[in-house]
Amino acid sequence: MLHTKIIDIKKDKIITSKAEKFIKSFSYGASIIFTGTVRNINENKEVTGITYDSHDELVLKSFEEIYKETEDSLKIKEKAVYIEHIKGYVGLGETSIIIAVACKHRDQAYVLSRYIIEEIKKRSPIWKKEHYKNEESEWLKGNPISTN
Repeated sequence: MLHTKIIDIKKDKIITSKAEKFIKSFSYGASIIFTGTVRNINENKEVTGITYDSHDELVLKSFEEIYKETEDSLKIKEKAVYIEHIKGYVGLGETSIIIAVACKHRDQAYVLSRYIIEEIKKRSPIWKKEHYKNEESEWLKGNPISTN
């Protein structure tokens, strides 16, 4: 059975080519690379960047749990998964998260990628502070820390 993963919190830039290289395999027929990037408008405010903060140990634990759940809940046993989330300041258009997956079939890859990002958004203790054009900034409402 092929299944492997890289899960990490980065303090510098996310390099997409690392994820591409990691998931490349003749064993898989489908791969998807999802990147989240900082956009310029949120809730009618002009955004200039975002600072991400996290409880690293719990973030990595949540990423591991989400990865393990995919075998039972999604029944996708043979896969490659690469997850990195940035910590610190990210400017407009820069990557804040990358989720790269490879599976035997495209429907598995789409389901797997979507499941991972949605669960990270719900469960991982990652907070973001938006910085605005008027030089103000604001911490956005996040999710509470769960230590299950």
